[in-house]
Amino acid sequence: MHLDVTDLRNFYYRTRLGRVAQRALTAQVVEFWPEAKGQTVAGYGFAIPVLRPYLADARRVLALMPGPQGVCAWPAGVANHAMLCESNMWPLPSGMVDKLICMHALEMSDNPTALLEEVSRVLGPGGRALFIVPNRAGIWSRREKTPFGHGQPYSLGQLEAQLRRHSLFPERHLAALFSPPSDRRFWLRTAGVLEKTGRRISSHLAGGALMVEVSKQVYAPRGTRSGARLPNPLRALEGTPAQARETGVFRG
Repeated sequence: MHLDVTDLRNFYYRTRLGRVAQRALTAQVVEFWPEAKGQTVAGYGFAIPVLRPYLADARRVLALMPGPQGVCAWPAGVANHAMLCESNMWPLPSGMVDKLICMHALEMSDNPTALLEEVSRVLGPGGRALFIVPNRAGIWSRREKTPFGHGQPYSLGQLEAQLRRHSLFPERHLAALFSPPSDRRFWLRTAGVLEKTGRRISSHLAGGALMVEVSKQVYAPRGTRSGARLPNPLRALEGTPAQARETGVFRG
């Protein structure tokens, strides 16, 4: 079940804990993808808190939000980049996207299969997708006061297995949100230090959010060969046998 877009926006932009979470997640996203110059970057779910670094250099940045969640205009003060869509019908041509971030999406989806098929469809050659989901082993998935306390949390193995079933091959993984999901001043002030320490200690066990980067795996076509043969392009030059002997062009 999707959270309401108003609740998600209020958490990330109007609470101190939400702003701490936004900084931590964005830092890890940029660790994966430092730039996207000239590329098409899209986010599905509620990914706008981590899409802003790509607004300056990307060819286009699109924020897709599912119908049950609702949509909000983004970014503020400029032309809108956000749109409402269904999980299995994104208003994007096949192969259009170079980089895709799914955040507050997979764990909320009523039909993960349809969602992952759509991810695979819109990714272009060499495209990458980044899935950000609640960590089953983290404490953030146990606190309903944050968006990571809702939906289906994952272990790293569960997430990677589900992605592989849809020809999305895991390349790298990281974690974020190593500080406690508390709005007490001490934890908010020390969140930056805890994030840096957590990244050195564990890449997935302790963080509140798992982040897995995938590439689309395309298999070679299978089946029997037709046995059809292309005509020899030299035949058009051969002419008569006599001309062939004069010009030195012969059938191989």
